[in-house]
Amino acid sequence: MTDTRRRPSPWRFSRDQRALVLGSLLNSMAFFAALPFAALYLADRTELPAAGIGAVVGGIPLIAAFGGLLSGMVADRLGAVRLMRWGLLLNVAVYSALALADAPAAIVALFLALGVARTLVEPSMKKLLSLSDTGDGRLFRVRYITLCMGAIVGPAVGGVLFHTGPTAFFLAPAAFFALYLAVMVVRGGELARLETSTGGGGRVPWTSALRDRHLMAAIGAGAVVFLIMAQMDTSIPLHMKGFYGDGTEYLFASLLVVNAALALLVQPPVIWLSERLPRGPLVALGCVFFAVAFGCVWLGTTHVALLYVAIVFWTLGEAILLPLPDIAVHSLASDDRKGTYFGLSELRYLGFFVGPILGGALLDSSAPVYFAFMAAAVFLCLPLLRGASR
Repeated sequence: MTDTRRRPSPWRFSRDQRALVLGSLLNSMAFFAALPFAALYLADRTELPAAGIGAVVGGIPLIAAFGGLLSGMVADRLGAVRLMRWGLLLNVAVYSALALADAPAAIVALFLALGVARTLVEPSMKKLLSLSDTGDGRLFRVRYITLCMGAIVGPAVGGVLFHTGPTAFFLAPAAFFALYLAVMVVRGGELARLETSTGGGGRVPWTSALRDRHLMAAIGAGAVVFLIMAQMDTSIPLHMKGFYGDGTEYLFASLLVVNAALALLVQPPVIWLSERLPRGPLVALGCVFFAVAFGCVWLGTTHVALLYVAIVFWTLGEAILLPLPDIAVHSLASDDRKGTYFGLSELRYLGFFVGPILGGALLDSSAPVYFAFMAAAVFLCLPLLRGASR
């Protein structure tokens, strides 16, 4: 007998899901409207050396990575909605203060405070996404789509406002976060029922989370994905500059635009594929795409067209692999510990610290070694994501 049942549309959302997706989009636009320009702003407004600027900018995700476990436990105990409201309010306050701050010390302190605000929001947001998901993790792929949309809209807004002065530049992300806060105020009561209906709020089992080898495997896979993705912002443009000189900035910017636009276009077929392929072959396909992309970048020194071929394969690999660690955590965590699990999973952001250091060292020693290593390293996702399944 033929099974005539139809799969539910991945684009049909409940009211709770629509609120969370809208919030995720506002969060992404706020993030990309300001933080990609943070290094340039610090260079203009402070006397910090390049290493000091890197430490401040890198300190934002570092604080979020190590603060995630604590905020995740608090979300499980006191409620994700309450914690998100405080985090969003802190974002609005910090960006508003940056619009007025002149003292370099105050500017540095406020940028680092954004890491605290992010710590309060991210694990709680993922917990609510997980609780409202239908079970297949599709909302985390939709969240990736909102990241791509934010990566298009946010830099366009920030780029226009950056040269108008700090007031307009920082009030734009403050406004995005204020809208996000309004969503959480209006819809927060119903979203909070997602937590109360699952019986959350008991003792937070953080020790068992640390001992969960499946969770550790999911975090390891996420760290590998971030280590690989960090190459696009650091070592790859440095490699390109050695061959394309002063034209690298324009070439690299065009590649990023193609990446963001293509990421939106490939999501429907990637979601379709993820519903039909088992996890193992899907992960392997994503790894192969990244490996081919590294090979094309290496060969792109002979013809610029290969760089655009590389960005196509890079985007396909990113679209497949980037949401999978969150989906793995979603499937691992029972409802009463989702905050703790998603909070602990923020440790994968350490991949963004190790990636530039390791990639730079390998590229300085030998370009062939660098590209071969990165193309092989992405395949660590295969055993790690396999180990993330119970």
